[in-house]
Amino acid sequence: MNVQFKKGVLELCVLILTSHKDRYGYELVEEISKKFEISEGGIYPLLRRMTKEELFSTYLSESKEGPPRKYYAITNKGLLLKDELLKEWNHFTQGVQEIIHGEDSHD
Repeated sequence: MNVQFKKGVLELCVLILTSHKDRYGYELVEEISKKFEISEGGIYPLLRRMTKEELFSTYLSESKEGPPRKYYAITNKGLLLKDELLKEWNHFTQGVQEIIHGEDSHD
């Protein structure tokens, strides 16, 4: 998949997944990778930036498989952004589908 496509949609995917439940970084990579390939190294800078922008709060939780995991919990600000981005995404993809299928909405 085109790298620019992924970059543009990754933030929305992270917001949606964390709105369902708190997640840790590698868990997000695993979930998103079920749909399209992403690198583990690409998600952590995004999570740091989004946390700095107060879209997430974080906390540590013990893990049976190693050191404590850092979980990301979406904030109200993150939920508002998710809703806004989702609305934009739906409008955008509808327009692209219309172009692909030759529909002209200005008739």
